[in-house]
Amino acid sequence: MKTKKDSLKVITDQGLLPLFFYEDAAVSLEVVRTLYRAGIRVLEYTNRGPAALENFKILIDAVNIEMPDLHLGIGTVKNTNEATDFLKSGAHFLVSPVVNVEVGKMVHEAGLLWIPGCFTPTEINTAIQHGADLIKLFPANLLGPAFMSAIRDLFPGQLFIPTGGVEIAADNIGEWFKSGVCAVGMGSKMISKEILTGRDYDTLFNLTQKTLKIINETRLS
Repeated sequence: MKTKKDSLKVITDQGLLPLFFYEDAAVSLEVVRTLYRAGIRVLEYTNRGPAALENFKILIDAVNIEMPDLHLGIGTVKNTNEATDFLKSGAHFLVSPVVNVEVGKMVHEAGLLWIPGCFTPTEINTAIQHGADLIKLFPANLLGPAFMSAIRDLFPGQLFIPTGGVEIAADNIGEWFKSGVCAVGMGSKMISKEILTGRDYDTLFNLTQKTLKIINETRLS
């Protein structure tokens, strides 16, 4: 079983949390396999469509057989009904765009990592009070690295990950890490609609490796 501690470590070690949803389960599985081949060991499938739950069950079964060291979480979980469904389906961690403390309680009781989304210091404080080890800054493109720099000293030791609009560029990723985040979330900037509809797995593989390289070089500098 993958624990909260395990998932947190692999996210911080990797420095990158890829996330995506696609309605076709077969394409979704090939995306997961491609990310894995490129070196990804933790990723988030998002609950963004009616096929998400059934697709996730297919993905988690394949991951457990083919990629046992991969942590596969579910994102865009907003309420306890959704949390129940995905926890039963074997999600390794849960990510939310909001702070729903009842969802957090359920995830903690399952011994898993809960990553709530926050936009204000008050929301961050609420999430911390309810045991959030990692907090998603969302939407990151509206908040920006300056926000992270400004609030970092208010919450010493707290881990943050920006999601939404992070660019595959050394200057943008570098600014985020300098501001104090432990990892960055990357969705459509890396796993674009064009890649998904065109089944362009080679481009995805190359983009993923490029992003990991930028992150590693940024952290070393």
